[in-house]
Amino acid sequence: MKSTPLSRPHFIIPLAQYCFEVSWALLARWTPKPFNPLRLLLLRLFGAKVAWGAFVHSRARVTHPWNVTLHSQSCLGDRAHAYALGRIVLGHRATLAQEAYLCTGTHDLQDPALPLITAPIVVGDNAFLGARAFVMPGVTIGANAIVGACSVVTRDVPPSITVAGNPARALE
Repeated sequence: MKSTPLSRPHFIIPLAQYCFEVSWALLARWTPKPFNPLRLLLLRLFGAKVAWGAFVHSRARVTHPWNVTLHSQSCLGDRAHAYALGRIVLGHRATLAQEAYLCTGTHDLQDPALPLITAPIVVGDNAFLGARAFVMPGVTIGANAIVGACSVVTRDVPPSITVAGNPARALE
């Protein structure tokens, strides 16, 4: 039987993800708000690009931190989830409220093998995503936009508008 060497993505990334999750559980998940600099440092150690003014709640969830960029004063709220199979960028003062979910991965439903598809998510400066908002892969939320609570964002949101609903639509 011929053995094949493990390719880097199949071995290194799961190991790095496991190390990050264990580190987060031991060093960050239990910490109170004043320990935010420790949480930011931990994200940086695992490859995230994080400005010092950012805030990450101790119960926020970040997968694949090396795909995450948090600009100054951006915020991942309580139980917010950055599912970063692809790039996630939070602009200056962008806020994800509690339990908001940024999902950069999906599957090609037209292919019986259901291969993984990833696409980046960008949240613009001063944008706000309400509690339990869900953002699909490949979506850009414009600067100063507001996404209502429990909204499902399937398309780009232009700057300075408010959207809500499932799927999210502009409010008048």
